[in-house]
This record gives sequence, C-alpha cells and structure tokens, in this order.
Amino acid sequence: MIATVVAAGAAGALGEAADTAKSSYYELRHFQLRTDSTAQEKRTADFLTGAYMPAAKRAGATTIGLFGSSIAPSTPFTIALTTYPTFAHVNEVREKLLADSAYQKALADFDSSTSDTSPSRAYERMETWLLRAFDFFPAPEPGSGDAKRPARVFEMRTYESANQTLGARKIKMFGSGEVGIFRRCGLQPVWFGECIAGSNMPRLTYMVAFDDMAARDKAWTAFRNDDEWKKLQAVPEFAKPPLVSNISNAILVPINGSDIR
Repeated sequence: MIATVVAAGAAGALGEAADTAKSSYYELRHFQLRTDSTAQEKRTADFLTGAYMPAAKRAGATTIGLFGSSIAPSTPFTIALTTYPTFAHVNEVREKLLADSAYQKALADFDSSTSDTSPSRAYERMETWLLRAFDFFPAPEPGSGDAKRPARVFEMRTYESANQTLGARKIKMFGSGEVGIFRRCGLQPVWFGECIAGSNMPRLTYMVAFDDMAARDKAWTAFRNDDEWKKLQAVPEFAKPPLVSNISNAILVPINGSDIR
C-alpha cells in the first residue's frame, strides 16, 4: 500500500499519459532491518509471503518479487516489488487492501510489538518508490515457473542522472541495443523501470539475473568487452555528457514464494 502522498503526486505528474500507457507500473518497497535481529527478517518475509502477496493479487496486482539482501550497502534489508498492469491499478489495489479485513488484521499483527524498542519492531524503516516500466520492456520476465529449479542470483542496479534529459537518453540507450547485448552476454533481464515518485530523482532501476555468482562475473566481463557495447557507447548522443552520475547496486536472493526466482 503506497502512501497517499506518493499516489497523489504521481497522479498529478502523469495525468493524461497514464490512460494510454501500455507499460506496467512497479512499486518498489524497501524494508530496512537490523543487523542484530534475525527475527525481523523472518517476520517481514512471513508477512510478505503469507499476507501481503496473496492479498495484493486478490486486489489486482500481478507479478510480485520478494528478495533479501546478500551483498549491498546497508544490509540487511528486504525488497518487495509489486507489479500493476496499469497506473489506475495502483490506487485500485491500495483501496482494496484497505477494505480487506483479513489483510488489515495481518498488517496490524505485523506492525504490533511488545515495546517501542527497535529489536521488537518488524523493521526499522520502510521506503517506497513508484516506477514506470520502459516502453520496450513493459512487464517483468520472472523466469521459469519450475519450483524445482535452483533459485537464481539477482542484481538490482540504480542509475541516477544529473537531469531528466540525460536520464531519458540513458533509457533510450537501453532500448537502442543495450538490453539485447545484455541477453547475448548472459545477463538475464528481469525488469526495467523509470522512477516517477521517490528519492534521488531522476533515476532508473533495473534487475538482471544469473544462475550463480560465477555466471555473473563471466557475464559482466563479456559485456564490458563486447564490441557492440563499445560501439553503442561511442554514439555521440550517448557518449557525452555522461548519462549517469551515480550507480548503486545490490546482490539479492529471492525469498521462498517469490514469483521472481
């Protein structure tokens, strides 16, 4: 459930475009946890898989990815990615969750604590971003639905740009061949989104997957050395000024029950 101010602000910014958009919208929710409380990690995962995920899907959300942090700044944390088919579904799902008595009871239990001290809380802080999927990558690719397949390793990367014009050029660069190079080099695209409500904007975030960490290292090496990537980097529109001013990334592992694994 996205805070009212986020939904309202995004609605004003998107306006008419939202009615015709064919791309999905993503809510990216970040639960910051304590390093000295493994109970927080379990409590948050149990709530997301047992209460939030089924309720959100009943309300109209589609693919939901749940992840724990493995290698990242400010570890530990839990990430919940919720996919909405259209912008209108963002608020529709929120309203249905507010009216879902079973979910509201589970939420109250999740939020309850025996005291106000940090270790007893389910999480320390929660942040939410709203993203719009790239037009050329309009919905997530969750991977094989085979539950027997070993879970993959996921990398979530965020690119901040100095201004909106440069951020738009970076999105165009992805659509001008970069995603195809990803696939050929062994980076398995999962989703791409432009942040339309949240912090540190303008920014975009995307996720790629690998069979394991060795496959990740091999894929990134192949990508950096790829001739087509070098040519794309040299295209004047993409070469200068720098399209990305800051990059952050996190290695994530899927939580049992995640649609993306």
